[in-house]
Amino acid sequence: MVYILIIIVVLAISSGLRVINEYERGVRFRLGKFEGIMEPGLRFLIPVIDKMQKVDIRVKAVDVPSQDAMTKDNVSVNVNAVLYYKIADSEKAIIEVEDFEYAISQVAQTTMRDIVGGISLDKLLSNRDEVSAKIKKIVDLASDPWGIKVNSVEVKDILLPPEMKRVMAKEAEAEREKRAVIINAGGEVIASKNLAIAAKTLSGSPGALHLRTLQTLNDISSDQSNTMIFALPLEIMSSFVDKKKK
Repeated sequence: MVYILIIIVVLAISSGLRVINEYERGVRFRLGKFEGIMEPGLRFLIPVIDKMQKVDIRVKAVDVPSQDAMTKDNVSVNVNAVLYYKIADSEKAIIEVEDFEYAISQVAQTTMRDIVGGISLDKLLSNRDEVSAKIKKIVDLASDPWGIKVNSVEVKDILLPPEMKRVMAKEAEAEREKRAVIINAGGEVIASKNLAIAAKTLSGSPGALHLRTLQTLNDISSDQSNTMIFALPLEIMSSFVDKKKK
């Protein structure tokens, strides 16, 4: 009989033993009332009387599902994001909200739609970091009563309607053509200035034009596929005119 009692006591004690990992905290309830937070290690619960819920306090990533939203300038977009959070207060996370992960996901979805609806498409595409920071601030504030700390929010993809993609592609092509025209025009201006300087230099130096002509003929002669046309400098023609007058 004694052995049976010993076995029962041992079983009762062993059934109350719990191991809490370093990255966990145990929320203990005694007869349904919050009793305290159990730290990592081997812990004992009074069978039947005590119950415990483990809470993982590591950083978690929640994929915020894609949301259809309308920007401030009435453009329909599809946006999704990822949210990183951790449990800062295990007691609140268990007592204040039924399912904290589902709750924070819902808050992030509604907040993302509200933020996108308050800005233009250009700002949404060019300032993702600013949009992410706004979402993070609002979600962190809303989830604070649940003992949750939001570390960051990252907007991942922004999908546009096909017709909007075509419009943006045309705008980008027009912008590239505009820059090309400006660059070409600038090149023409520089080239014309250099040609004017070269012409002035050649006209002011006797024999310079003749030397330039000879150099050009030498360059052309290096390629036998070219047809050479010999050009007489104006200085030579003017010398003949002067002799004829004499």
